[in-house]
Amino acid sequence: MKTTQVLNKTKNEKPTFIWVFILTSLALIFLGANSILAKAALVNDFIDAYSFTFFRIFSGTLTLLLLLFFKQKNITLTKDKNWLSSFMLFLYAITFSYAYLSLDAGLGTLLLFGVVQLSMIVIALFKNEKITLQKTIGMIIAFVGLVYLLYPRESFELSLFHSFLMILSGIAWAVYTVLGKESTDALFNTTDNFVKALLFVGLMYFIFMDNTYVSLNGVLLACISGALTSAIGYTIWYYVLPQLQIVTASIIQLIIPIIAIFFSIILLGEELTFTLLLSTLIILGGIIVTLKKSSS
Repeated sequence: MKTTQVLNKTKNEKPTFIWVFILTSLALIFLGANSILAKAALVNDFIDAYSFTFFRIFSGTLTLLLLLFFKQKNITLTKDKNWLSSFMLFLYAITFSYAYLSLDAGLGTLLLFGVVQLSMIVIALFKNEKITLQKTIGMIIAFVGLVYLLYPRESFELSLFHSFLMILSGIAWAVYTVLGKESTDALFNTTDNFVKALLFVGLMYFIFMDNTYVSLNGVLLACISGALTSAIGYTIWYYVLPQLQIVTASIIQLIIPIIAIFFSIILLGEELTFTLLLSTLIILGGIIVTLKKSSS
């Protein structure tokens, strides 16, 4: 299978542009699908937020361990590495689930990756990554779209607590993404991250155990999110990240809310409000302005 062969390449064997484009697109679709799966499970009370997170990380861990064993014929993980990235993965996942107890899938994804972009820009500046004037203009446009979305208004209610959880989730995902730029073995590092993240999730059980409940549908949606859109999606994402600048990686992730909004309207029956539509168009305009430079 070509995708498996590509993911098995070392960092020195750089993939072609077309493969980077295909794999990046696939990763973005998977990342957007996570919001739809989480919201579908939680809005229907199929499962509680903690249990969704647990089964998501657990199923992702099993999938990755099987893939790693298939690739290496053995499983050897680290004891002293990837703890920060693993904690960020856990923090992203747990706050992500609880935020969706109140936020719509499309809105939550837009907020999540708006924060991801801003966080990664700050990190890029600290790392002295070159940011062109065109990228700066695009980022400002995208930021205006995010501010417009979050600006208080009577006709648009937003839970500040759940928005804070999603902001925290976005910061955690931004750090996890930046750390992934240093990865030389996407499958191994993603597996290592999931195994350690599962430890953090397990420790949290004693805090949430009195409010847990599950159903077959809830576990199924969590496992799809974990085994497919998270485990496979994050491995692909960790593979393409070394090929991208931090700023570029931050900006293209803003395509994910567009994907999530589209599917949330079709599959979850969520409302496309004027505020959400306009903020989406503004942010999309910022992405176009930023990425246009690459074609010149």
